[in-house]
Amino acid sequence: MSKSSIQFSRRNFLRTSSLASGGLLIGFNLFTACKSDVKPPVDLADLHYNDFNAFIKIAKNGAVTIFSPNPEIGQGVKTSMPMIIAEELDVSWDNVYVQQGVLDTKNYTRQIAGGSQSIRFGWDALRQTGATAKQMLVNAAAARWGVDASELSVSEGVINNKAGETLSYGDVVDEASVLEVPENVSLKEPKDYKIIGTDRRNVDIDKIVTGQPLFGIDYKEEGMLYASVLRPPAFGQELVSFDATEAKALPGVVDVIQIGDKAKALLGGEKVNWTAQLSGSGKVVVLAKTTWDAFKGKKAIKAVWSDATPLESTEFHDEKLTALLDGKDFVTMRKDGDVNKAFAAADKVLERTYESPFLPHNCMEPMNFFANVTDEKIHLVGPVQTPEDAANTVAELLGRDVEDIHLEMTRMGGGFGRRLYGDFVYEAAEISDAIRKPIKMVSSREDDMSTGVYRPAIKYRIKAAIKDGQLTGYQLKEAAINGNMYGLIPNFFPAGAVENYQVDVANYKSNITTGAWRAPYTNFLAYAEQSFFDELAEEMEVDKIKMRLDLLEKVKGTDDERIQYSPERMQNVIKMAVDKSGWGKQPKGTYQGFVAYYCHNTHVAEVADVQIENGLPVVKKVTCIVDCGIVINPMGALNQIEGGVVDGIGHSMYGSFGFENGKPTANNYDKYRLGRMKEAAVVETHLVQNELSPTGLGEPTLPPAGGAVANALKAATGKRAYKQPFIQDVELWKVKEEEILG
Repeated sequence: MSKSSIQFSRRNFLRTSSLASGGLLIGFNLFTACKSDVKPPVDLADLHYNDFNAFIKIAKNGAVTIFSPNPEIGQGVKTSMPMIIAEELDVSWDNVYVQQGVLDTKNYTRQIAGGSQSIRFGWDALRQTGATAKQMLVNAAAARWGVDASELSVSEGVINNKAGETLSYGDVVDEASVLEVPENVSLKEPKDYKIIGTDRRNVDIDKIVTGQPLFGIDYKEEGMLYASVLRPPAFGQELVSFDATEAKALPGVVDVIQIGDKAKALLGGEKVNWTAQLSGSGKVVVLAKTTWDAFKGKKAIKAVWSDATPLESTEFHDEKLTALLDGKDFVTMRKDGDVNKAFAAADKVLERTYESPFLPHNCMEPMNFFANVTDEKIHLVGPVQTPEDAANTVAELLGRDVEDIHLEMTRMGGGFGRRLYGDFVYEAAEISDAIRKPIKMVSSREDDMSTGVYRPAIKYRIKAAIKDGQLTGYQLKEAAINGNMYGLIPNFFPAGAVENYQVDVANYKSNITTGAWRAPYTNFLAYAEQSFFDELAEEMEVDKIKMRLDLLEKVKGTDDERIQYSPERMQNVIKMAVDKSGWGKQPKGTYQGFVAYYCHNTHVAEVADVQIENGLPVVKKVTCIVDCGIVINPMGALNQIEGGVVDGIGHSMYGSFGFENGKPTANNYDKYRLGRMKEAAVVETHLVQNELSPTGLGEPTLPPAGGAVANALKAATGKRAYKQPFIQDVELWKVKEEEILG
């Protein structure tokens, strides 16, 4: 750990721990499902908590509630972040309670769920918080006993002195809370961890399985109206007029209004927040007593739309992206050596193009948000991954001070990057501002899929130079809709391993809203590059595994600060994958595909096993090796790892989505194919054990999955896939078993 990172964490920590109250409240749910003899949890309302600092509250009976700022989207931070604090605080896990915190920019930084960075960025600050609170409690006990704090020991929230006397944290919390915050505290060694590294249940699991109010879709307030928004049916269209006569006559419908002027003004501003993925069109809003009434009312609206900008189709996008790849208008993101000279001098040049479609996010919980705008304050509640950006944008949208806004975060029924964008928050705020009543905007599944934010369609063209049996040049070109890969990606492997290396990007600006989708850009790039590596090894007539290991060997000892991946850690996961998967040792009829990939600061290797059943290739198993440093909660880690693999396979195999004259080709699951439960492969996970700082897990296992499957399909069918979804490649899938097995 670098000195600079420690100093940063200390500053970040002191900002939170020196304050008396507020912020994120993380506690631990002690319900135990399906056991009749379990005692009911302590009523938190009766505990008389002392606000110890911005993260922690301690009651007289020793019960602890831990505050944490980050949104919970299913990635498990509501469990894992308090585990880190509880470890250093040295309390019994059974005495810790969890509550989700509100947006609190005074006491916290980076209240975001995105990029698999919550644990990585929070690791030092959360440990410091727990350790500092513990030291203050010990100092208070030492003062009461008149001894030196170094003479005392702590175990599970009980302080002991040499005379055999004990004090609980609850006994000294009042004295401790007014003490000076110590500048230097000691942190535990990993060998002494009692909570970190142990399996802990999701703290919300009992509420989830029993259907208790927890998600944004559950939130209600007295007198609240439900709002359903009629948006343009095609990207590029704008509202001309509407007739709400029939809608207003329906039972339960309270009113029909139009919004959009404030959003249009926001989008026309000098600097628009990146989360404001909004249509500039007017929109029709049906306000009703129930969601069903609102949805029915929306269907009864007779709206007239006009084409404000050209209505785009998938064929058009395909032509544009190909033209970009064939053209010369690129931005170079990294350039080492001279790739053109390498290609000119090469004995052989391999070039391939890979294609991927748009994809919707398909969160289980549709977009929704509560808003209550009054002259005094703006109350916002719901599922959003970027609460601070949402609050700032609402303030700008409505011309209010951000201090007027109180934003509460609910648990989310999936995010995957969709809820980074607050269009649904801004709509809810504009609606409530217009009628000055509490409302909840709720989207239907069709709304979500047809008027949302999408993964952009992308094409990659990869070109390699081979000279004297060596890889001497490598060029990656990206053509994408609206935006390009972020700045770290060009420095991922094989950057640093090839003397002549270049990454060029170009994009076409579309009126279709696009944005981050689980593991942005790498979710498709990993498949393209790793499939290319396999084909490159075949062209070079070298072993696929050895080629990767040899390239990584060239990166060892590099002084290139842009390289963030570790060649040693990558080699380690590769070797483990070979060993654990039985690479090359599978029985006849099992075909394997290999991938090693680094993204979101985590090193992963995956091996997919494919078999032919009824003439079709079927993914039976994926062996997954993950090096993410210290694993906070192994149970939660496995959920993220396995979910990422299954998600990656499902979308690379089946995910197909496009546009026809600005309209999405699917608006529900009858036309949009997802992987199904019966198709889910067995995922065998192996976690690398080390004592390095933890990195992310919500995204890193998804990108390699598509590549592993593609390489296994090549082994099984003899045909290589260059386009996702694989299911659309007729030649790849029409395989007769006798042709494969002889």
